[in-house]
Amino acid sequence: MKHSFVTRQRPTLVLMAILAIASVFTYGHAFWLDNSIVIAIFALMAISVGLCYGQAGILSMATAGFASVGAFGTAILTTRYGLSPYIGFGFAVVAPMLLAYPIARALTRLSPMPLSMATFLLSGIFEIAVREGGDFTGGYIGLSGIPRLSIADTAQSMHFLAWGLVLLALFLCVNLMHSSHGRAIKTARHDALRATADGVAVPHLLASTFAVSAAIAGVAGWLYAHHLTYMGPDSLTTQVSIQAMLMAVVGGAQTFLGPVVGAALLLLLTLNLPAAETQGMVFGGILVTVLLFTPRGLLGTNWKALMRGRSSGREEPFARPAQPGSGAAISGTSVTDGVGS
Repeated sequence: MKHSFVTRQRPTLVLMAILAIASVFTYGHAFWLDNSIVIAIFALMAISVGLCYGQAGILSMATAGFASVGAFGTAILTTRYGLSPYIGFGFAVVAPMLLAYPIARALTRLSPMPLSMATFLLSGIFEIAVREGGDFTGGYIGLSGIPRLSIADTAQSMHFLAWGLVLLALFLCVNLMHSSHGRAIKTARHDALRATADGVAVPHLLASTFAVSAAIAGVAGWLYAHHLTYMGPDSLTTQVSIQAMLMAVVGGAQTFLGPVVGAALLLLLTLNLPAAETQGMVFGGILVTVLLFTPRGLLGTNWKALMRGRSSGREEPFARPAQPGSGAAISGTSVTDGVGS
């Protein structure tokens, strides 16, 4: 059944309404504006995870690696060669895509665990390349003096630009997943053999989806570099990939709005932690709790069914077992409808 534009883009419209309200309260407050920009950057990375893992079933741990390609790419182009940050934006979109596509063609045939380990190793290779890049990448010192954006030279304007890019990414992901390509991605995720029988080139489809998610991560890296105006070897490490995955899972990786909610929730939570050392412990506890009680994440859970199941003394099923022949797909259910979908 075809959905109207408003129904289809409900997640984008809901986020737009929330941002309109939040912008009123953060207007002119430097502390909250800065945190809002950081949340938007991580929301982009979480959306990248949501598209790659939540929709296509590709368990990738290279999100921060592709973000660092975009970040260091624009940093080098602007500081070493004096080029415009907007040329850097083009690089941050195209370069991760060109890197991700052939990598995905080689890796998506793997089962989930080897695939995640391979992409985790890939992210580590990016880190080593940055550290050993010498003066070109800044090495262990990093690159400073990255110019701010002329269209977002204040915290307030950067806030609007960052969240505008989040809305754009969300809009594009919703449109993609409601198209014929999106339906093919869902079929390939749950039953690759059936998708192949339907005439879908599954390796190309999964690799293309992986490339699009890498481009979204690259845009996040571009924003990161021009917001902080400094990139160091510890700026976008594999730990950031783990955080982005955690945000998507907590919010609901199979929903469109869930990764954004997860990013906002966990980053706002860190503001109240007594020390940075407790972050891993708290995030780990949240992940275990979510996986135990709401396996689909906060927005992916049918809360009414859950409450009915608890009140009647029985559990409601939340996930179906994986279908045979799923290839690189991860077990799970189809995308939920409504605000989260």
